[in-house]
Amino acid sequence: MTGPIGETFVERNQRLRAYILLAAISGLVLSLDQWSKVLVRTRLEVGELWMPLDWLAAYARVINWNNTGAAFGLLPSAGLIFSIVAVGVSAAIIYYFPRVPESQVAVRVALALQLGGAIGNLIDRLLLGTVTDFISLGSFPVFNVADASISIGVALLLATMWVQGKARKQEDSASDGVGGRGGEEPGEA
Repeated sequence: MTGPIGETFVERNQRLRAYILLAAISGLVLSLDQWSKVLVRTRLEVGELWMPLDWLAAYARVINWNNTGAAFGLLPSAGLIFSIVAVGVSAAIIYYFPRVPESQVAVRVALALQLGGAIGNLIDRLLLGTVTDFISLGSFPVFNVADASISIGVALLLATMWVQGKARKQEDSASDGVGGRGGEEPGEA
């Protein structure tokens, strides 16, 4: 039985499950990001620093910081460009996500992390004109939950692609050795 666009019940069910997973992971990231930013904005003045333990100051601190650029304060005058990119990336992830095979869990998680982070920072840009950053570790640029989520998602996606590429290369080299002729068909020598 097919639906109005030629989609079977099973395909529709798989797509729905994919979107539920996407909404759950990206929604969790988005909620944590927005909650933490509100907490920082309501408890600290811009530029104010908070450290729960003095000895930790050299390693980790919380600071209310406004960022008009990209993650980690890069390109501070390109806020509009990053808003447009965030909308485009979000739309691409929403379109592509249900097409990722269910077996590729790492890719799905990576995309969901990136979506949650992109929307989290986009909300700040649209509502406040800047992104609230607050996590300060050592001498690393100040960042937020959305930035970390995007970075982890990109790293996970790249690592997965690298591992899959390496496995594919091993499969190809193993299949080239089958038959002892480097994958040549009979009569090709």
